[in-house]
Amino acid sequence: MSELSDEVYTQITEISQFGEALFETYNFESAILQYKKALNLVPTPKTNWEASTWLYTAIGDCYFELKQYPKASNAFFDALNCPDAQSNPFINLRLGECLFELNDKEQASEYLMRAYMLEGKQIFDSEAEKYFNLIQEKFDL
Repeated sequence: MSELSDEVYTQITEISQFGEALFETYNFESAILQYKKALNLVPTPKTNWEASTWLYTAIGDCYFELKQYPKASNAFFDALNCPDAQSNPFINLRLGECLFELNDKEQASEYLMRAYMLEGKQIFDSEAEKYFNLIQEKFDL
């Protein structure tokens, strides 16, 4: 896997930190703009770079908080195509939650179960009970 130049990595990190600060103050729309600005600095194909994994995840998380589930799920699907994303419990959790909200319970249960298998029940501790209940019923946990 290639590495970004120090200059580009620094720019991406600085912009992302600004996005994180906006996220923390619930300014999700502005945070999305910052994350997308950072993502634009990532060379193509975007899916070859670790930075894209966390940028797509951050964008998806903002859209999730805004209850814009189609956009959120698209961002998480993009993240899953990036390095190390398949084994990231948070990405699988949020994607499953988005799919649940989009009423695709079958696919939602697959991603929620992946999150459960990667991290255990504690990943659901700060989430709405309905998400864990779905896999608990489907997989008889």
